[in-house]
Amino acid sequence: MRVHGITDVEAFFSVVDRCKGKVELVTPDGDRLNLRSKLCQYVSVARLFSGDETPEMEIVTDEAEDERELRKYLVS
Repeated sequence: MRVHGITDVEAFFSVVDRCKGKVELVTPDGDRLNLRSKLCQYVSVARLFSGDETPEMEIVTDEAEDERELRKYLVS
C-alpha cells in the first residue's frame, strides 16, 4: 500500500509495533526498511522529514491482518 503525509509518526509506529509479521517500508529509491526494527524506524523518520516535500512510500506486510490494521490507522 502506498502512503504519504504521515503526520502522527508516534501513533503510526505504535500500530506497526502491534503487527505480528514483517512490515517493510519501500522508499522511492527501492530501499526496504524493516519497520519492526527501532533503528529502521529512526532512519525512516529522518527520511520522512529530511526534505521540503514528504515522499510517497510503499508499505509491504506479509500478514493480511497487519495490512488491515495499518489501513484502518491511515484512513482514520
